[in-house]
Amino acid sequence: MVQFDDRPIAPTPEWVRCERCEGLVYGKRFGRNHHVCPDCGSHARLTAHARLDQLLDPDSASPLDFVESLHDPLEFTDTRPYADRLAEARAATGLREAVVCVRGRIEGRPVVVAAMDFRFLGGSLGCGVGALITEAAATSLRERVPLLMVVASGGARMQEGALSLMQMAKTVQALTELDEAGVLTISLITDPTYGGVAASFATLADVILAEPGARMGFAGPRVIEQTTGERLPEGFQTAEFLLAHGMVDDVVPRSGLRATLGRLLGAAAPAGSHGRASAPHGDDGPSPVLRDPCGVPERDPWETVRLARHPNRPTVLDYAGHLLEGFQELHGDRLAADCPAIVGGPGRLDGRPVMLIGHHKGGPGLTARRRHTFGMATPAGYRKAARLMRLAEKLGLPVVTLIDTPGANPGPESERGGQAVAIAESLRLMSRLAVPVVAVLTGEGGSGGALALAVADRVLVSEGGMYSVISPEGCAAILWKEPQAAPTAARALRLDARELLRLGIVDGVVPEPPGGAHGDHAGAAALLGSALGAALDELIPWDPGRLLCERGSRFHRFGVEAGNPAGAGVPAGT
Repeated sequence: MVQFDDRPIAPTPEWVRCERCEGLVYGKRFGRNHHVCPDCGSHARLTAHARLDQLLDPDSASPLDFVESLHDPLEFTDTRPYADRLAEARAATGLREAVVCVRGRIEGRPVVVAAMDFRFLGGSLGCGVGALITEAAATSLRERVPLLMVVASGGARMQEGALSLMQMAKTVQALTELDEAGVLTISLITDPTYGGVAASFATLADVILAEPGARMGFAGPRVIEQTTGERLPEGFQTAEFLLAHGMVDDVVPRSGLRATLGRLLGAAAPAGSHGRASAPHGDDGPSPVLRDPCGVPERDPWETVRLARHPNRPTVLDYAGHLLEGFQELHGDRLAADCPAIVGGPGRLDGRPVMLIGHHKGGPGLTARRRHTFGMATPAGYRKAARLMRLAEKLGLPVVTLIDTPGANPGPESERGGQAVAIAESLRLMSRLAVPVVAVLTGEGGSGGALALAVADRVLVSEGGMYSVISPEGCAAILWKEPQAAPTAARALRLDARELLRLGIVDGVVPEPPGGAHGDHAGAAALLGSALGAALDELIPWDPGRLLCERGSRFHRFGVEAGNPAGAGVPAGT
């Protein structure tokens, strides 16, 4: 049990009444269940020590040095002197401040943890908390160890005036240094988290998790209603609301937190290193990728279109399940929404950490496909993908994108949200990512919606995949003036794998099992995994300068005559 003061931890009462459902829970059962009501699932507040005890490996915690800060800098008095309130909080909690900072391990992986305690003056952010959070970040920076912040706060500490306000900027600077150094940061939002904490270090972490029902916002609900005169909707500012609106990566029950944090810590490569944990692919046998157009089986282009659209083709989550260890899906664009047509997160491919991002059509069922908008991403989807790419670049993780979309979402909400800008910004970001990028067209590659995830060092296409500036039906309607000419348009567009390789648009073709990927997901994943491994083996040794130079050259030569100096390296036949 984690304990750094002489004050004994109060025993759990024999019976506990749940604050939400008011049911009685046997105290020992309540403790075994991490203070979660077994009837309604309400997560009761934990002390900082109880939180560390739950999350950290046994006997792994050691306290960081306490940083002394200004004591009652304003000599503030309201109905009572602030100095008396501080003394009372210290006596009641056994803590010196509203946060406890330790080194420790989670599932064997080192981490620095700053755990806030709401009992201490409402977890308010004052000079003491700011100093301790900053010291925890500095320790993470020195030791190159991820930082986990467990937050609970009512806001800035009013009794310290503008000095408490300055702690917001101070802690943000500390996290910015971790960003620049490539050190992973994680926030765990617990109930409640408001004001200066929510508007500073709590929401700047690379990954933000939240407990079920935890509330977070800048202003509290009562303040909002009094100011605006509006009645807030049910569930406003709860973790589930925040997840739906793209503000947090996941809502994780307390029982699953250790495993989730362990996956995240395990998926992050050492800062500044791409690393490779597996043996090189392809050294002892034939290449896992077809590079000669003559070796790609001929198929009627319209048949290719139908195959690429087959509802049973593996989705990005199917591939993740077969290929990645410890995959942790992350959510949200941190602005407004979580687009279900784009999914992604870190995981390990043959022991090597990567960031997987892809279009998700939802699988064979019509209901699921509608829920995922048939893989047609909104601006929030491309912003989510961009956020994950930036995180990959910060941590030194190669990026793998799997593309399967009819195109970008064409709805009016997407236009109002800046669809064209979101795609353009994705293209710009990918062109300058300083980590290896491998893109695979696993199904449909429709227009700019596909290209937004395909500015890569190596672009591959599955044998049953396609890539086109427009759908055959759209092309037929515009140029042939009749949609029935779609098969003719498909042939004219040269959108199949064989032609894409001949034109040099893709660097290789990934074989599929006999009959197509839709009939053998495991077999398709094995073939794709071999192709990805071979591509990463080639690219990972390259330094960022070479990656950027050759990626730029790859796209610069498209559409230029082979004899022109600007088109050097264009394959014959283009």
